[in-house]
Amino acid sequence: MKATETKFLDFLKAPKQFIIPIYQRTYSWTLVECRQLWDDLLSIAKDDKAPGHFVGSVVYVERGLYHISDVPQLLVIDGQQRLTTLSLLIGALGREVDRRGELLEIRRKTLENYYLFNNEEEGELRFKLVLTQSDKLTLMRILEGKDLPVHPAQRLVENNRFFEEHLAKPSVDLMALYRAIAKLLIVDISLDRDHDSPQRIFESLNSTGLELTQADLIRNYILMGLEPKHQDQLYNEYWYPMEQSFGQSDYAALFDRFMRDYLTLKNGTIPIIREVYATFKVFASSGQIGTVDDLVADIYRYSKYFVNVGFGRESDPELRRAFADINTLKVDVAYPFLIDLYARYESCELDRVSFMAILRLVESYVFRRVICGIPTSSLSNTFAGLMRELNPANYLESCQAVLMLKDSYRRFPADAEFGREFPMKDIYHLRNRNYVLRKLENEGRKELVAIDEYTIEHILPQNPELSTEWKEELGEDWKTIQARYLHTIGNLTLTGYNPELSDLSFRTKRDMVGGFGDSPIRLNRSLARLERWTSTEIEARAAALADLASRVWTYPALDIGILEHYRKERIPSVRAAYTLADHSNMTGPTLELFEHLRKRILNLGSVVHEEILKLYIAYKIDTNFVDIVPQKTRLLVYLNMKFDEVIDPRNICRDVSRVGGWANGEAQFAVAAVEELEYAMELIRQAFENQVGPVAEST
Repeated sequence: MKATETKFLDFLKAPKQFIIPIYQRTYSWTLVECRQLWDDLLSIAKDDKAPGHFVGSVVYVERGLYHISDVPQLLVIDGQQRLTTLSLLIGALGREVDRRGELLEIRRKTLENYYLFNNEEEGELRFKLVLTQSDKLTLMRILEGKDLPVHPAQRLVENNRFFEEHLAKPSVDLMALYRAIAKLLIVDISLDRDHDSPQRIFESLNSTGLELTQADLIRNYILMGLEPKHQDQLYNEYWYPMEQSFGQSDYAALFDRFMRDYLTLKNGTIPIIREVYATFKVFASSGQIGTVDDLVADIYRYSKYFVNVGFGRESDPELRRAFADINTLKVDVAYPFLIDLYARYESCELDRVSFMAILRLVESYVFRRVICGIPTSSLSNTFAGLMRELNPANYLESCQAVLMLKDSYRRFPADAEFGREFPMKDIYHLRNRNYVLRKLENEGRKELVAIDEYTIEHILPQNPELSTEWKEELGEDWKTIQARYLHTIGNLTLTGYNPELSDLSFRTKRDMVGGFGDSPIRLNRSLARLERWTSTEIEARAAALADLASRVWTYPALDIGILEHYRKERIPSVRAAYTLADHSNMTGPTLELFEHLRKRILNLGSVVHEEILKLYIAYKIDTNFVDIVPQKTRLLVYLNMKFDEVIDPRNICRDVSRVGGWANGEAQFAVAAVEELEYAMELIRQAFENQVGPVAEST
């Protein structure tokens, strides 16, 4: 490695070509970075005595045997953003010099021939800087002053416009600005192809603050070590089409999400999004997929499933609607399972009827849990390992059985629980309220109603000051009835006449033009036959819609014998059962104190379940969130979270991360009296919410 401090313009002057390798990210500087550079240059321009201004390093390696010209071709490892932005600025400066027509020490031709073009060369070799495929043509057209391509790279266009507009201001002294650019300094770092590792240097640069996405790091890891021809082949055949399918502006974020899902379905565990690259390196080096070509092809294959599932690219209309419904429920955590299913469907391992049925099963499982208020924290782990629980001989049946056998916080609410909760659920304030009404309205229809053309109507109005007619109809308890039923499914419908219906009486809403009796919406049919609208009618309609909902979001109907077969297969090895009697310290005041604390913990929510073990008592959601070790005169409480994440104003917690112990967690504290329970619950609630998110303690 050679590192030399040099002036930026001197660095560009000699014939050379900087090539941004295909594995590098696209140009990503925004107007924020451009404005900072512009302000720095104006500051330097105002001070003739200002010293040189350091703008970073440019790290590159010679392309080696693959260039066929006297112009050195240099593959840029780091510095693309600075090279590109300053090239835009120099190009815009040259054009502004021409436009003003002033006699200056600099001319447009000089600026371009010295710093933008290799003047003696032709074709692509004429350009000193060649960007990646997505950006290359846009930069070339800008620097040559030609029309932009049909689909230009927007960042380049926006930043070039920024410099043109600022240079055109009469107050800008072009010569002073040029002298400021001439004071810019860089560190010129050239790598030795035989002795320096571009990948290690790239990672080192990233670890010291260069903001690269997981997508950038993974692409570089795969392609950087390959010979250029091999890079081109993999990039053009797989990587570039994948980038285009994700969309240039959203590529990085979507690819990070996709790769997390890809690694989840391959490994069965969910990597943290910021650690996707580290997890990928371990997976790639395992050789599980085969050669690097096999790996890239496999990633590309699953990316197509990801895009089809998530972004409406599926060509089959029925599958596309099923994916859209699942996406409406915002169940991104199901993607590893869904794209794994899709892969099996594409390879004919799973037939289309079963695939559709499982998709609708997933939708029902998630929606029923929403209605029944079951926390979503466990869904990621449920879906991450679901495929491994299924029987390849019968994917559909085994998926139905596995979900039906989930219990506690992972349960699939059956018809009794769903039918009890749905009528009283506040549907109006659900994020997915339009989805709910759309599904109910279109059940059994071949000619689907586009409910986006309608609005939600409260049959009993929302106005807290109801009309005299409404009050008389509802009776003296009208306020209670309105508060209880207002936003529930029994009181909601669809209409195209919302402003006209307003707060009018029920019979007026029923009989007017565009009213319930004059509506093509099926949800309004029963309303057309009613004479009044009271709690009795609301409850009856809610019960009917709950029955319809149970058919829309179905619960599996498996023979009890089949279900028992799967239950037996899932029974784990029998472990010794313990009771509180096995804990010798659970007597007298200690037992009384424990019972108080136990009740408070279980009241945190129905998702909490207790497991009495030999050495401690565990309270779990997905995993233990708090463990209690009974001692003679007190209870030792362990919080299963990082010690430095616990908010403990009284400093009663002790860091036991390096001490070890019988229970789980880094934070330990003791409870010796009932008076201490209130503060103890403040700490325990943190561990609880660390798993499920904020939830109020029930009474």
